[in-house]
Amino acid sequence: MIVLTEFPQRKHPRLKTFDYSLNGYYHVIICTKDRLTLLSVPLAEQRNTPAGLQLTAIGKIVEEQLLGLSHRYPFVKIDQYVIMPDHLHTIVVVEHEMGKMGCEGAAGASHRPTLTDIVCVFKSLSTRLCNQRDGVQGRKMWQTSFYDEIIKSEDAYHQIWQYIDGNPAKHEAERHHSAIHLLQN
Repeated sequence: MIVLTEFPQRKHPRLKTFDYSLNGYYHVIICTKDRLTLLSVPLAEQRNTPAGLQLTAIGKIVEEQLLGLSHRYPFVKIDQYVIMPDHLHTIVVVEHEMGKMGCEGAAGASHRPTLTDIVCVFKSLSTRLCNQRDGVQGRKMWQTSFYDEIIKSEDAYHQIWQYIDGNPAKHEAERHHSAIHLLQN
């Protein structure tokens, strides 16, 4: 019997020296807990139309809460997003107006929410509303953390935008390839 005396340390996904309350563009990926396919389902390919995704009832709540972040945080804009069956991709734009109340505190101390704060609010609200809709309590919808990438150039922005835009087609191609592979074996 193997006894672990030390557990592996989970890598913290955020950069330790970066201030995530700063203005910027961020590519964010949030996955469902256990990668459950709760958010959308693939649509069948129509003649001359690529396959796409249709949001589930939970996916519609998630979309509403994602887009509602700009109402809760006027300095946040959801620039591009796609809701996949078990995760979502988005470009979150943070644009604080300097000198406005609530942006700078005494001696320049920041009172601005960080990207983590914004994502946590999104995850909390969407989970609560989905659980209310389904009449369940305590269900965890999201993985503990999320992936982010600080978008540092216009080229990187365009690459990520195109990646998000093409994600449903890529997902469908991978699904189709997996189905063919299963049939051949």
